[in-house]
Formats: sequence, C-alpha cells, structure tokens
Amino acid sequence: MKAQPEASSRIKVRAGRSNDRDVCGAIMLEAFSAINKQHNFPPEFPDLADWKHMFEVLSSVGHCVVAEMGGRVVGSNFIDERVQVGSVGPISVSPDVQGNGVGRMLMQAVIDRPREQKLAEIRLMQAAFNFRSLSLYTKLGFEVQEPVVVMAGIPLKRRSVPGCTVRPASIADLAAGNTVCHKVYGFDRSLDLQSAIERGDAFAVEREGRLTGYATGFGYFSHAVAESNLDMQALLCAANKFDGPGVLIPTRNSELFRWCLESGMRVVLPYTYMSMGPYTPPQGAFIPSIGF
Repeated sequence: MKAQPEASSRIKVRAGRSNDRDVCGAIMLEAFSAINKQHNFPPEFPDLADWKHMFEVLSSVGHCVVAEMGGRVVGSNFIDERVQVGSVGPISVSPDVQGNGVGRMLMQAVIDRPREQKLAEIRLMQAAFNFRSLSLYTKLGFEVQEPVVVMAGIPLKRRSVPGCTVRPASIADLAAGNTVCHKVYGFDRSLDLQSAIERGDAFAVEREGRLTGYATGFGYFSHAVAESNLDMQALLCAANKFDGPGVLIPTRNSELFRWCLESGMRVVLPYTYMSMGPYTPPQGAFIPSIGF
C-alpha cells in the first residue's frame, strides 16, 4: 500500500536511544511473530527478552534508527558498519501502521547512512515468504544474490570428518582465519572472529597441517568460512548446539545442503540473501550470519 501524504508527513526517523529498548523490542516481537504466523512459520525468537537483548547488542555494535508517528515509536532498523560491507536489519514496523511508508523511511535512513560513511556495499537477509519486504527492498535497489534456508538439528551422523581436525580457535589463529575469510568473502571479518575467540565460541578446522576454515559459533549471529565443503562439514559436526532457530545454509551449495539433510538436519525457514552495491559472490564454502 502506498503511503498516504498525511500519514508520511507525520513520520519522523531519528537515532535510536537506550530507552527505546522496551518499546522497540515489543514491536519487533509483534511484527515478526505476526508475519511468520500468517505464513505458518514458527517465530525466530518467541520471547520478548530475546528481542530486547537483540536491540541492546545491535545498538552497541552498529547504528539504530527509530521511527515515530504522531510522537509514538512505531518501528526500528539497524546497520552494522564495522567492516567495509554494511549489514542491515532486522527492520520492524508495528503491524497497525504498516502500509504507511514507515518501513521505506527506516530503510532509506540506513541506505543513506552508509553512503555518507563510504561503505562499498550493504547486505541483508530477507524472509523469503514476506513478499512485502521483498518488493520494498527490490524497489529501493537491493538485488537477490543467494537463496538461503535456516536449518535446525545438530548433525546426527558423521560426528567426525576424515582428514579434518576441529578445535577451539585461539588468538594465534586470527591471521590465518582472516586469510581464509578474505579468500571466501573478498574481505576479512576480523572483529567478529576476534570477539568470538575471546568469548570462547570460535572453532578452527585444520586439514593437512594448516587452518582451512573457522566458525565464530553456530547460529543466527555467527558465520563460518572454509576452503571446501569438507572443512565446513567438519565444523558443523563440532557443534554441540545452535543459537537461535538454526544455521543459515546457502542452498545453491547443493553438496553442503544435501549433506546437512542426510545428516539429520531439517529446513525451518527460507531466506533471501540480498545486496546493494558491487557484489562479489563468495568463493568456497560459507555459512552467513543473519546479517551476511
């Protein structure tokens, strides 16, 4: 629905503040639960506390924008600018004001910001069943890059992969891990990897005496890169749990996707990996986070 002039004129987008956490967390829960229920999918995070925590974390590592309509907070959006590729989302709009242009203004606010910051590109994950957001992002200039599915269920078979050794990653692995990430993505994600190492969440895989991949954890907010699918399978076999609904597997990597299915994992949700700006497809095996 096209925004009505009288409605859009009442929308104000501003920087988020810490005291927006409770109301924005509640909107995020309501908005995502509503669209998922409409399409018969489970909610990604059913508890309000999870969304409040997400607001705090995303605000601390990136930039938050909040929309107000008639002085009332009605939505929020985020962009993580810590590397040369910005990561957008999650965006949420209160269901009772959707269709009035709030989502467009929240997206435009973060699209304009990376241009000011001279980021090369921005990326996001879009729920593939949400036709409204797919249409909006496409009209704003995003392009579809990869079909992705969220998969749950720890691999029940092949608990080890011949020729591969997986161990907790250490700070000594940072340079080698960055090298692998640069081969796969075209840039490194050193801040994410270092933080995961410091938290004790990161794993490294070695093959033929050298580091061939790493994972910053296993779940929505973690990513993994590897030189081959064999290395990625070994990393997945080392997971004891998945944080959130599961891990995001690019389905065009048929070999890895098939292996996940044969190992007892199941598809939970479909996503679309989208980008704006110059995009270089990853080379090698990768598992994106919910950002990219």
